[in-house]
Amino acid sequence: MRIAVVGTRGVPDMMGGIETHCEELYPRMVKRGYDVIIFRRKNYVHDNLTEYEGCRLIDIATPRVKSLEVVVHTFKAILAAKRLGADVLHVHAIGPALLAPFAKMLGLKVVLTHHGSDYERDKWKWYAKAMLKLGERLGVACSDQIIVISRGIRHFLEKKYGRRDCRLIYNGVPEPSFSECPDYFADLGIEKGKYILGMSRIEEEKNLHHLIAAFSSADLKGYRLVIAGDTYYETEYSRGLREMAKKYQVVMTGFVRGEKLHSLLANACCFVLPSSHEGLPISLLEAMSYQLPVIVSDIPANVEMELPPTSYFPLGDIEALTGKIRSVAETAHHPQKYDLTRYDWEQIASQVDDVYRELADC
Repeated sequence: MRIAVVGTRGVPDMMGGIETHCEELYPRMVKRGYDVIIFRRKNYVHDNLTEYEGCRLIDIATPRVKSLEVVVHTFKAILAAKRLGADVLHVHAIGPALLAPFAKMLGLKVVLTHHGSDYERDKWKWYAKAMLKLGERLGVACSDQIIVISRGIRHFLEKKYGRRDCRLIYNGVPEPSFSECPDYFADLGIEKGKYILGMSRIEEEKNLHHLIAAFSSADLKGYRLVIAGDTYYETEYSRGLREMAKKYQVVMTGFVRGEKLHSLLANACCFVLPSSHEGLPISLLEAMSYQLPVIVSDIPANVEMELPPTSYFPLGDIEALTGKIRSVAETAHHPQKYDLTRYDWEQIASQVDDVYRELADC
């Protein structure tokens, strides 16, 4: 069976939860006998790869305009998928799902993975939110199979659209790789165990400004705040956050992967995710896999992770976040044990395999 994948900027080593999801999932699907084509957005690609761990990579030129690139890329990818004889179009996220009816019209079977209601993100203007809502509606109506990554999303789709056959398949997390990068730490000016780690894209809904404000108020002597992440589009928010970070001497690493990321996760005092919107955060799963104490906002996606009650703080409550950060830093750094059984990538690949096999039998 030939699977065409749209909705990701690309793989490998690209920033974003969907990008990480696809990088982990599809090589495993190749090992299960599938012919996988991943369509990448050419303007994000910095390599000449045509294959990654058995997956074919096809780069499609798209305008670097937030309101246009997803639709243009998806339209071109669907045409290419049909031309290349794909059996299934696997759409990731509700933006690309806007063109699910077009894929069905061309005779492709469609699987939609709903990663979250993106129109709730602060970065989108009203017209973009309207298009995302339409994409969700069309994707839910036209997809042969729908995968959701959390119970909350499944409940939402059942209640709003009456779609009761959604398959709950969580995001996953690989085994941790404990590393030491002393030269990298020296360059950053941080010490093992003496920094708070935030890790996300620099976007409004991630509330990194709340994290900086809370860390500053905590006044932890000898500690640094490290924010690992970047943005694809410079905005007023990202520029303002960088200025704020400079003022409070926050370490901004930019996008980081591989051994450097592993070393940051392995040696942090704790991990903080203060965001107002998530689907099922892979960055949080990664922190949990390294047995870090975690401090997260009490939004539904985070609550669904069933963390200890002490890990949560009320969304937007900077004073409460300050207290949580101070408390974790002032206590002994004991590894935290989390049950990550349901986030195993091999198990997840088997569940997606079941979805594809059911489509093949239709």
